[in-house]
Amino acid sequence: MSELGVATAPPGGILTGLSDTVALAGRRLRHLRRAPGKFLGIVMNPLVLLIAVGYLFRNSISVPGSGNYQEYLMAGVAVQVGLAGIGPTAIGVAMDMRGGLVDRFRSLPISRTAVVAGQTLSDLVVSALGLAVVMLVGLAVGWRPHADPLSVAGGFALILAFVYAMSWVGVLIGLLLRSPETIDSVGAIVLVAFSFLSNAFFSVQGLPSWIRPLAEWNPVSSVVTACRQLWGNPVVAGTGFPADHPVLVTAGTLAVLLAVCVPLSLRAYRAG
Repeated sequence: MSELGVATAPPGGILTGLSDTVALAGRRLRHLRRAPGKFLGIVMNPLVLLIAVGYLFRNSISVPGSGNYQEYLMAGVAVQVGLAGIGPTAIGVAMDMRGGLVDRFRSLPISRTAVVAGQTLSDLVVSALGLAVVMLVGLAVGWRPHADPLSVAGGFALILAFVYAMSWVGVLIGLLLRSPETIDSVGAIVLVAFSFLSNAFFSVQGLPSWIRPLAEWNPVSSVVTACRQLWGNPVVAGTGFPADHPVLVTAGTLAVLLAVCVPLSLRAYRAG
């Protein structure tokens, strides 16, 4: 056991790498208990949207066709958990790089890949807890799934896959930018742009025609549409391949994001 509370062993082998990853993720989660600001940062934005838009203004917004707006909104709010986690993850990575913690990790006989993977694993656990809180509040304000348990579970699995991909996006941003002030601005832009240029809160059919294709191919739109279908919640009919095959587009998009962000993050970490 090292001075950082991480079990150490000579690096090498998949099992050793997995053990290091779990140990480092556990260390980050123990730290979160003493400083829960990251958890609050991930949860507060979706909850504010859920209460302000989905509850206070629920009678002022209608779903095209028919349907309960709170049920239409819920998938978009759930996806916010993943988007809201990008900034805190990136800032955490940047602070570790600037504060010397990463240099201390590099002096230990642990897998270097495990340091970054442990960050994303701990982020996934934190976001899963945040998602549970958001969904419970959603149930309290009127959201209900109308599908079989397997489909409902599939919707949650899809969101967690999105969350995990977004955590790698956050890691890459943190490694490349290094400045908490810059990261905070970039994270806010990503959160707003990808949320509102999608079908998370309103139908993309109401957007100007020149920007509608961008919103339709936004990965957030595909994740949200797929979750609405899996949960049996209202879905506004769209046009084009993403609207017709949201699960396929989601799977392809997340695979591409991971294929790009994971190796680039590991390379940036090793070079930094």
